[in-house]
Amino acid sequence: MSGNRRAVFLDRDGCVNVEDHYIRDIKQFRLYPDTLESIKALNDAGFAIVVVTNQSGVARGYMTEELVNEVHELLLKMTREAGVIIDRIEYCPHHPEGVITQYAMTCACRKPAPGMALRAAKELSIDMKSSYVVGDKVSDIELGFAIGAKTVLVRTGFGEREVGKVERGEAHPPDHVAEGIGPAVAWILDDV
Repeated sequence: MSGNRRAVFLDRDGCVNVEDHYIRDIKQFRLYPDTLESIKALNDAGFAIVVVTNQSGVARGYMTEELVNEVHELLLKMTREAGVIIDRIEYCPHHPEGVITQYAMTCACRKPAPGMALRAAKELSIDMKSSYVVGDKVSDIELGFAIGAKTVLVRTGFGEREVGKVERGEAHPPDHVAEGIGPAVAWILDDV
């Protein structure tokens, strides 16, 4: 089932906000300097904005789902105050090697599996073929391949390490590699 709205699926840690090896305290949450203006440019171009984030720290016992939700409430507060719209946030708390039993599983939502994107697409009437996935990990790019969207790998967060995997032939290349969210969005807007 496909809609008619185009979207940009943004990874959270390392793409929207500074990667800080699992956010275990709300004080660790910091946006990149160009995050708000970049998302606003996508808003202005008519894209739905969906944050899709693996939060395996829940399954690993590093944080609670309550903290993940607090972080997302803070993100939405920051965007609202800046006149920026994030249409939906999807997260996956699972990991097959988790230590918290209720989250220790292989699921259909942990990237690169398409579960989070498919849920958002159904709710927001998204056309995957005219959409984009932006993230700092190969799993983000693989999500893009799984849903038929174009892909951008950013060098922020774990991106530099992941670009190395692509360069060594250990992962399929994305449609584009960008320095961060701002240049990624500029490329998307040029590509439309």
